[in-house]
Parts: sequence; C-alpha cells; structure tokens
Amino acid sequence: MEKKDDEFLKKLLATFRIEAEEHIRALTSGLIEMEKTSVPERQAEIIETVFREAHSLKGAARSVNMTDIEKICQPLESVFSALKCKDITMSSDLFDILHKAVDSLNDLLISSDAERTASEKPLIKKLVQQLENASKGELPLTEKPESEKIEGEIPVAPKHEAYRSLAEEKPLLTETVRISTEKLNSIMLQAEELLYAKLSTNQRAEELRETYNALAEWKKELSKFRFSDFGTRNKILISRQPVFRNPQFDEFLDRNEHHIKLLESKLISITKSAESDFRSLSGMVDNLLDDMKKASMLPFSSLLDIFPKLVRDLSHDRGNKVEIVIKGGDIVIDRRILEEMKDPFIHLVRNSIDHGIEKPDERALRKKPLAGTIAITISQVNSSKVEIVFSDDGAGIDIPKVTASGVSAGILSQMEVDKSSEQETLALIFQSGVSTSPIITDISGRGLGLAIVKEKVENLGGVISCDISAGIGTSFKIVLPLTIATYRGVLVRMDEHIFALPTANIDCMKRIKKDEIKTVENRETISVNGRVISLVPLHAVLEFPKKGKKGESDFIQIMLLRAAEKCIAFSVDEVLHEQEVQVKGLGKQLSRVRNIAGATVLGTGKIALILNIPDLMKSAVKFSSAPERAIIVAEEGIEKKKNILVIEDSITARALLKNILETAGYTVRTAFDGIDALTALRTDDFDLVVSDVDMPRMNGFDLTAKIRSDKDLSFLPVVLVTALESREDRERGIDAGANAYIVKSSFDQSNLLETIKRLI
Repeated sequence: MEKKDDEFLKKLLATFRIEAEEHIRALTSGLIEMEKTSVPERQAEIIETVFREAHSLKGAARSVNMTDIEKICQPLESVFSALKCKDITMSSDLFDILHKAVDSLNDLLISSDAERTASEKPLIKKLVQQLENASKGELPLTEKPESEKIEGEIPVAPKHEAYRSLAEEKPLLTETVRISTEKLNSIMLQAEELLYAKLSTNQRAEELRETYNALAEWKKELSKFRFSDFGTRNKILISRQPVFRNPQFDEFLDRNEHHIKLLESKLISITKSAESDFRSLSGMVDNLLDDMKKASMLPFSSLLDIFPKLVRDLSHDRGNKVEIVIKGGDIVIDRRILEEMKDPFIHLVRNSIDHGIEKPDERALRKKPLAGTIAITISQVNSSKVEIVFSDDGAGIDIPKVTASGVSAGILSQMEVDKSSEQETLALIFQSGVSTSPIITDISGRGLGLAIVKEKVENLGGVISCDISAGIGTSFKIVLPLTIATYRGVLVRMDEHIFALPTANIDCMKRIKKDEIKTVENRETISVNGRVISLVPLHAVLEFPKKGKKGESDFIQIMLLRAAEKCIAFSVDEVLHEQEVQVKGLGKQLSRVRNIAGATVLGTGKIALILNIPDLMKSAVKFSSAPERAIIVAEEGIEKKKNILVIEDSITARALLKNILETAGYTVRTAFDGIDALTALRTDDFDLVVSDVDMPRMNGFDLTAKIRSDKDLSFLPVVLVTALESREDRERGIDAGANAYIVKSSFDQSNLLETIKRLI
C-alpha cells in the first residue's frame, strides 16, 4: 500500500507543478503589465486577475502540503486585496517586493524540500513579513548592496539566471489540454510514419500503371515477333530480330488470347483499386498530419510572454532603462522549434542589453530617449516560413572591435581584413571566439553566444542575418520553417545517389546548353535573368567521384539554390520529382555531418539523404575552381570489375556459377530466390543478373518482370539459366523481359560467358 501511495503522491506533485507554473507565469505577466499601464480601469482588471491566481496557487499548494509556497501566497493575496480596495497605492518599491515574491515562488517550485536548507527558512519568513507589511502600506528600506550583505545570508541567483531556469524548466503547454511532451512527441512521430505508407501506396499504384502500359505495348508488338525453329533446344534467344512467320506461334497466340484479355482486365481492376486506396489513404494521412501539426503548434507568446520579466531584471541589474515591444506573438509555430529557440532568443535579448543599449547618460548625450527599446517582431513570410526580427535602438556593433577580436582569435589575418567588406567583417560576429565585450560576465563576453544562435537556427533549416546602423541600432533577422516534421522536397540524382533538397530553397530548375557556361576569374558561371551566377557540380561539392560517361548530352540540368541572400547554381544528373519529405535523424553517432541534414525513406523503400542547404552553400563557396575532369573517374582510365548477381536455390549450382564467373574476372554476389534477390538489388549496384527460374517464394519469371517494371532497374540485363526447356517456358522468359535464356541440359560455360560479354 505504501508503494502505491508514493506513486500517487508523485503523480499528484507532477500535476501540481504544471498547474503552479501556469499560475506563476500569469502572476509574472500580470505584474509586468500592471507596472506599465496607467489606466485605472485596466489596473483594476489586472489586480483582480493576479488576486485570483495567487488564491488558486495557495489552494493547490495546500492540497499537496507545499507549506512554503502556501506561506508566501497568503500575504501576497493580502497585498492584492489591499490594492483592490485601494488601501495602498502602487509604487516602484512595492513592485520590487511583488516580483521578488514571485521569483521566490518559482525557486521553491523548482527545488525540492530536501534541497532547501534550514537557513532558507528565515529568508522565507523575512519575505512573508515584508509582504504583510506591504499590505499595510509599510515598505522596507532599499536593499543593501551585495558587498554589505551579512555573512550567512542565502545568496540568491542572479535574476536573469532565475528567469533562465523558468524558461528551461517550464514546458510549453496549451490552455485547453495537459499532456506530457513525451507522449505528444510519440503520437506525432507515429503519425509522421504514415507518410511512408502513403508514399509506398502511391509507388505501388504507379508500378501497376507502368505494368499495364507495358502489357498494352507488349500486345501491340507481340504480333510482330516471329521466331523460327522453336524445337531447337540449345539456341540462346539473345535478340528479338523478326525472321520468318511461324504458324505454331500464331496458334499459340490464338489459344492464349482469352488468358491475355483476362490478365489485362484483372490488371486494370487492381490498378484502379490501388489508385482508389492511395487517394483514400492520402486524404486520411494528410488530414491526420495536419491535425497533429496543429496540436503541436504553439503561439510565440507562450515563450515570449515572460520576456518582459527578463528585460526588466537584466536592465535593472545593468543599471539601464529598457522597454520591450513584442508584435506578432499570436503567430503559431512547431512546439519543437520553439523549444529549440528558447536559448537563442534569450541570448539575443541579453546581447541587446549588454552590448547594444547604452546607459541613460550616454543616451542623453546622443539625444536619445533615456529608456532604450528592444523590439521583437514576428511575421509569417508564407505558408511554410516565419520571420523573427530582434532589433534595438542602441549604439550598434563596433566593426573595428569585431575586426580586432577576429584577428586576435586567429580567424582572419590583417591582409584579409583589408580586403573584406563591412558585411563580410560583420559576419565574424557569428564565429566562435569573437566578442566585443571587454570582460567576461555571467551574461556575455565568451564569444560563443551568437555562434550557438547561428548553429541552432541553421540546424532547424533556418537562416540568420544581421544589419547595423552606427549609433542607431542593430537588428537580427531570423527566418525559420513553421514545422520540422515534413516539408516539400525535390529529389535529384547524381550517378546512383539520390538526394532531397527543400523546395523552399530552390529558385528554379532548368536545362542549359554546355556552351552557355562561361569562365569568370577561373570559376564557372552561368547567366540567369541577366545575373551572373556561380555554377558548381553537386558531386564535387559533396566530394565524391563521378563516373565519366561516353556520349553525354550537350545539355546539363541545373538547380538554382538560395540561402542567406546567396544564390548558387548546382549541376545534377537528373531532377526526379517533388514530394513530401519526412525528416529522419542520422542517430547520435552522426549527429553532425557536413552538408547532410538528415535522411528520408522513399516510396520505393530506398533511403535518400537530405542536404543541408546552408552547409552546401558554404561548401560551394570553398570549392576550388579546378576543372571537373580532375574529379571524374574516366571509364577508360580505371577498369572496374563488373558486378553480377547470381540467383539459384540449389547450393551446388550456385557455387558452380559463382566459381565460373569469378574465374572469368567478375565480382559475384549470390541470392537463393527472387525475394532475396530484390533485396540485394535495392541495396547494391549490379551490372547483370543471372537467375534460375524454378525457385521458392518468387521464381525467375516473376523476378525478371519485377526488374523490368522498376524504373531504377529496368535497364539491367537478365540471363535466365534453367532446366525448363519447353517452347512455352522460353517464350514466357522472353515475355517477362529476359535478355537471354540458357537451358541447363545443354549448359556450356563458354556460352554463358559469351552471352554475358555481349550484354555488358
């Protein structure tokens, strides 16, 4: 029984903590607004609200025996009651006490009873006494300076650190439902996995359509095929050259016409059913994902509502006067993005207060308002992106100091400084180790903050830029995706590799003639709408060799990518199509891979890597102007062994074929049936397939048909080596798409090797 009671108490305390965090947040926001407003009616409304919040928190604390929180809430209620009855008036000293009380409530909520020492009890008692006195209009003297505090008094964490704890510990919750983030994430991930089912269903429907089209084409061409000497058993049917018309073949067609029509009818029916299933599943998956995204979306205000408290405390500690203005807080974004951006947002605000906004006397000399202003403006760029601008009316960024810090950190030389533009120098602020602060403080000076901000933004698929006006202010513009779960992506192919790129970063895709490529300052460029754009091969930027091909086209396919106001053209082998892309991480072992943002599973079951656009742009800038031919692996320069897949269920026959082919200089991999072979074909590259026909699970005819219907494998030569020697079996092999049919009863390894040589 005691164990069950303990578990129940833990659940009850967890529920209380969630409720208490909401009450404390409401108290903080209410005090900030009450302090700023001068309209009596609005003040009365806020007092009523915070009064109720304090009362509710007191009752909740009593129910779980959190006596220290209850003790503070009791006199806090009394203060609000006195304000409501106008027995006392609002003042700066009164607000200081009220904020101190709310900060203490947050500290008590974060720490457990076991963590609180006996010396903290007098501190709580002192705060309770101050609140009781304040409710009677008796305010305490100004707090003693830090150096004059008596020995043994509990040190209180800096206010911005207390805020940081609140921001880090407080989960972002909606107002209508309470659910753990772990459960919400689990449900969201499961819903996202259905996207693969949708893509796979579409892929199957497409394969059926292709199969039906192939059957229709086959029916048209079938009457043109004429074969002679059907009784010759040892003949290898390599080609389908028309010779003399054969009456036996005509008889065969007439006899099987009914079966062909039945097959065609059945294929049409299955194709329509598959297409209907895809439409139904697609609609359900899209609606479910849309609803789940909405459930996981939160307004920016759920994070930014406590920023006024942060600004008040930080400016108070720094001796500044700073106001904050927030616009667009009702715009919603993926909760996971908001969670990731908490620290970057906090740092940007700290940066403005510590580096940007001047002291009141400096602002007076510059004829600025004594109180500085930080503005956070959120606006939705389009259906997939949101823009956040952090701006202040401070002194701006001291470019000479940034340059000196960059040189001191060894990031650039004095020669590079002389050649750099102001914008290039300004970009140094995002480099680790660069800081204009003369001293390291608990707020800034380590030269890490903006580097971390940039890394966080780019990891989420966003971009950040900075703009300054000397003596007027600084602004940071951040563009983020609204969700990180799925987005529209374009699939491209380089050799056998498939990559996905976010559609939002693609300006255009086009084919250009090779003679349109010009060389400017030893770099390849193209002209797009009158602009000169750098052109780089994608394979070279990703640093993998490209196979040279004979008889290449006079055209090349390019993609124009844009990120952080940069625009670069990349050449690729082929642009496949656009589809929804579900982002999957690469695991803890590969948490940060240059140029790679993650991976996605295609409808075919293959894996495609998702390219990291900011990384790709950086790599392209660093890419040397060496000719592409230096990177190409020429076919005639390096002779590569041909790779052959042998499928045979008999161990003896499999070993024999493997030995023959390896002796002839081929690389051989084996499989025991058609299913096993398809798995191998989708995980490795082969130049030719040698297969038996009569096998379990999937026979050689069905395997050949599968290969021919697969867009990625349809070019692959297939040689069937089998004991089945009837005319019908030979014709069935040819109909399935085999390039050669060798009968085992008259097997001669020279025939096999000659056939393979002709095919590859």
